Amino acid sequence: MKITVFTPTYNRAYILEKLYRSLQKQTCRDFEWLVVDDGSADETQELFRKWEMEENSFSIRYFKTENGGKCRAINHGLKLARGELFFTVDSDDTLTEDALEKVISWEAALPSDGRYCGIAGNPGTSDAYTPNRLFDGGYFDGTLLDRYGSVDGERAIVFYTQIYRNYLYPEFEGEKFLTEAVVYNRMAHDGYRMRFYNDIIYIYEYRNDGLTKAGRRLFLDNPRGYGLWLREKAEFENASRIDKLKMYYTFTCDLSAQYDDSSMIAECIGAPEMLVRFIIMARKLLKKG
Repeated sequence: MKITVFTPTYNRAYILEKLYRSLQKQTCRDFEWLVVDDGSADETQELFRKWEMEENSFSIRYFKTENGGKCRAINHGLKLARGELFFTVDSDDTLTEDALEKVISWEAALPSDGRYCGIAGNPGTSDAYTPNRLFDGGYFDGTLLDRYGSVDGERAIVFYTQIYRNYLYPEFEGEKFLTEAVVYNRMAHDGYRMRFYNDIIYIYEYRNDGLTKAGRRLFLDNPRGYGLWLREKAEFENASRIDKLKMYYTFTCDLSAQYDDSSMIAECIGAPEMLVRFIIMARKLLKKG
């Protein structure tokens, strides 16, 4: 089939039906709904048992795993996906009725030179408003590293499944969060391009139990993934020595307030341990002063 709509979910039984109903309304039927339940303790499994018995024009494939975080769920989903395209739609979001129809038409318009890893539409707070800037001509061709410049805000990203499978998320023991930007940046560094469209296809709402609300705490609680993202981003953007020193300083200050282990902090960010120890000592002296 053409598209795998992939949803990782955790304790979202109270909101999942909105997404389900938006999939039933799609003008395109060439898709499957693949769901990885990341260890929910609510009624999510019972919901999908019921929905799998309903008559739909698309297949519903539900899998439950031990809780391991969103990126582990994506890795699992990529191994199971049957669609040519892989579209992650979070459990608290919905799609516009023509979202998948647009995705298929956009993909068909891409140059067939193998340089594109996928396409992206706009997310919006409604089907009429997005906070993101709009591009002249209706779309912008760039890389996923352009998210730090020309392409503002989050985007509704759809990857070619086979390409995405080559960029599974690193998994660190004891950590359950890794920003998806790690893989996005690696694809861009390897030369893959993305076409970003203006059209809103994805309606989002940030909730108190979501990853976005957790914010900075997620990074600090998962230092290996946090450090990997920072140091690779610095490498891919050819950061200057001064910028790297600033990164070491900020990371060390953030982590030393929570972890009393200079060798671990140094390993996570890729800095000399002596430098990390110096930063910690200097910070303590400044606080005393």
